[in-house]
Amino acid sequence: MRCVLHLGDVTKMLKKLTTGLVMGLSAALMSTASIAADYNFKFQSSDPAGNPNFILKQEWAQRVDEMTGGRLKIEMLPVNSVVQHSETQDAVAGGILDGHITDTSYFAGKDPAFGLIANPVGAWSSPSEMLRFINYGGGAELMNEILEPYGLHFIGATTPGLEAFISAKPLDGVADLKGLKMRAPEGMVQEVFAAAGATPVNLPGSEVFTSLDKKVIEAADYTVFSTNHAQGMHDIAKHPVFPGFHSMPMIEVSMNKAKWDALPADLKKILEISVRDFATDMTSKLAMKDLQAVAEASKDPELTIHNWSAEERAKFRKIAKDQWAKVASRSENAQKVYDVLLGYLSSQGLI
Repeated sequence: MRCVLHLGDVTKMLKKLTTGLVMGLSAALMSTASIAADYNFKFQSSDPAGNPNFILKQEWAQRVDEMTGGRLKIEMLPVNSVVQHSETQDAVAGGILDGHITDTSYFAGKDPAFGLIANPVGAWSSPSEMLRFINYGGGAELMNEILEPYGLHFIGATTPGLEAFISAKPLDGVADLKGLKMRAPEGMVQEVFAAAGATPVNLPGSEVFTSLDKKVIEAADYTVFSTNHAQGMHDIAKHPVFPGFHSMPMIEVSMNKAKWDALPADLKKILEISVRDFATDMTSKLAMKDLQAVAEASKDPELTIHNWSAEERAKFRKIAKDQWAKVASRSENAQKVYDVLLGYLSSQGLI
């Protein structure tokens, strides 16, 4: 027995099939749009637009979009776009911002613990040492223990890297710091250098070049080697120390805790992994800029780049440890940071 399909029947079947496909596709698109709309976040940076650090943060936000298939979008805003750089913690907690990428030490006025974990002066000799502590040595858990009561969740951290040290005098170790007239920011950085025998003074960054040129100071804690070189610091201070031995700020990536808690597990994991990738991206690319600047600076026969030995770095770290202890006595959380940090450094043979 043969089954005969008439043209009208075929047309009806095709219409039904097409309608079903269109409806299914429309439903899928509506579902995707709904999900994307649920996770549109605004993060504020502590860097200005156009700054190399800010560009790297924008690239991170774009990767998050791609890694989540468009389900989670982050708009990266430059410093002071919504609130001042020192106010982002409150803005994130209050829902004015969804998150921030910023130097944790900006909030040391709320709790000294933020300053100690953000930049324990002298603790780290490379970004990898700090990132191992954060990712695998208890630092991330410690950050959330301190941060979550303020209404934020810590996702991860990065750093622009170990700052170089500008000097017009040869510096090959701690003994050479004795009597050194130098610029250092207020707070623990000044306290550590004073304990090491230097004579630190507080000067704005805009006055570092002229103060060195006029011999008001002999050295300066300022920023990374490539920036120092681009600004002509090595034209007047011919004995830079690189890699540096003192300051390396931690840059936290955090967001509103309630909004973090509301995210599905897969998006939380993507964010955590993306920040680890972001840290590799930032530290690697900025290190490359530093090494390019070092190669260029090394062509100057009058310039000597000093690299402290592991022993001299350990001596400076020992001096800094006494200042960490002073900060630790100022709050319960600061004591926790001190204990965890010291335990980690001891376990790694760094102190």
